[in-house]
Amino acid sequence: MKIIVKENDIEGGAAAFKIFEKGIKNGAKVLGLATGSTPVTLYQNWVKSDLNCDNLTSINLDEYVGLKPDNPQSYHYFMQKHLFDKKPFKKSYVPDGLEAAKDPQAAADHYNQIIKDNPIDIQLLGIGRNGHIAFNEPGSSFDTVTREVKLTDNTIKANSRFFDNIDEVPKSAICMGIANIMSAKKVVLMAFGKNKAHAIKEMIEGPVTEQVPASILQKHLDVVVIIDKAAASELYDKYKK
Repeated sequence: MKIIVKENDIEGGAAAFKIFEKGIKNGAKVLGLATGSTPVTLYQNWVKSDLNCDNLTSINLDEYVGLKPDNPQSYHYFMQKHLFDKKPFKKSYVPDGLEAAKDPQAAADHYNQIIKDNPIDIQLLGIGRNGHIAFNEPGSSFDTVTREVKLTDNTIKANSRFFDNIDEVPKSAICMGIANIMSAKKVVLMAFGKNKAHAIKEMIEGPVTEQVPASILQKHLDVVVIIDKAAASELYDKYKK
């Protein structure tokens, strides 16, 4: 596990983009992508670059169950706004929230097949304050694959800031599982801010446990963690170099 500590999220996003750019130039064709505030600076660097994405395939981690792709709070909409409208890919997969609302198992099976047919070269991740990755909350089995996940009260509350009121927040998501994530050839995890410091410490220095889903990354052969000084504040000094 390689730890890169930057001054802030701006520098962190630039560092993450360099990893993706190098990987793509070295032959990476399938990219696992993520949403949320953390990767925005990465996508900003991506959009400003001259990187051609015409031959790339993307597979996103998750989507809310029940939201249409054009809903401003959907992850499909987020990806279009922050990346795909400016840098279109050959093929971009995001779980279908409407399909999942009708038949969650069929939607999950379909997405697992997409991942099987398109092995991920580089997987982008963020991390939650409790160590979750995507919507794989503490207690999620390391063997999980794409499935419908019921959102915790804390996650619903945290996400309510993006909606007019908490009642509008979807109560479940279709989410790539931990086994799917671990199947990627390379993983890049980004985290910024003091509120992520404890999760980063537990992920890197703590035991590998399903109570901290991200801790399984200790067992992956190629992981790069990009954090700012605030997120690195609880780590031992040897990891900050």
